[in-house]
Amino acid sequence: MTALDLSVVIPVYNEEANVEPLYVELTAALSDLALDYELIFVEDGSTDATLEELRSICDRDPRVQVLRFSRNYGQTPAIQAGFAHATGRTVVTMDGDLQNDPADIGRLLDRLDEGYDIVAGWRKIRKDTFVTRRIPSVAANWLIRRLVGGGIHDNGCGIKAYRREIVERTHLYSDMHRFLVPMLSLTGGRVTELVVNHRPRQAGRTKYGLSRIWKFALDVVNLKMILRFSSHPAAWFAILGAPLAVFGMAAAGASLYVWVASDGEYPVVAVATALIAFFATIQLVLFGMIAELVVRLGDFKETEPLLLNVETKGIEAGAGI
Repeated sequence: MTALDLSVVIPVYNEEANVEPLYVELTAALSDLALDYELIFVEDGSTDATLEELRSICDRDPRVQVLRFSRNYGQTPAIQAGFAHATGRTVVTMDGDLQNDPADIGRLLDRLDEGYDIVAGWRKIRKDTFVTRRIPSVAANWLIRRLVGGGIHDNGCGIKAYRREIVERTHLYSDMHRFLVPMLSLTGGRVTELVVNHRPRQAGRTKYGLSRIWKFALDVVNLKMILRFSSHPAAWFAILGAPLAVFGMAAAGASLYVWVASDGEYPVVAVATALIAFFATIQLVLFGMIAELVVRLGDFKETEPLLLNVETKGIEAGAGI
């Protein structure tokens, strides 16, 4: 049975200077809402004093839990761990860097009560660096809308409100937390967004930058395949292989033409190109057949992050898993 009105999940990694001010702001904002709540900090293998700061908070407030990973796994596994331990009828996620404003939580909950399943924050006025944060974010959100859909302006915003039914059936991996909203909207979920206050980072360093662009692009392609071809992955590999097959046939035709026109001279480059294209096409077809077998007969799951313990009031409350 769900005992609480609200669970707030906050992944943190090397945020020793921010967790205490964030806790103070959260308790002040939530006290005005008159709700039974819990704060779940997911300590994602920090190398600074973040864990010590969180333990100090636990000692003072029994509403605070700390889930501690053995190493840094990333934001998505941290959010998934928080979802798994949340007991509230509503779950709110937010970043641990103080750039999300806890005062927006009440507005998100009010919008959720209008009948939505997820209310996503929209950082309409960003307070981040232009080149390394804002430009990649605009490009990423445009790409998600084009390939996946959903219509949300800011899929990367950390502050969101979820109904418990959504959280219970969610299993996130890789960096898929940012795709949860468009995925839900495509399956008929009631999704909306709300402009939220975004603040400049005052302490610590950002964990995101241009280096994540390639991984994000691969995740978008992967998500497109999952949404459209999860039940018949061979079709996806066939689509990827079709241009190679056409290119191989064109190269083979060009090599035949050169061989005839040159009075028997062997076109090595054209033949090699055609062979490479044909072999690549065959490999993609074989991969598609293997993927079909995996879908029909197998079940692949990523290795779960090693969650060391659950801490309440600074005491280990759960066995390591």
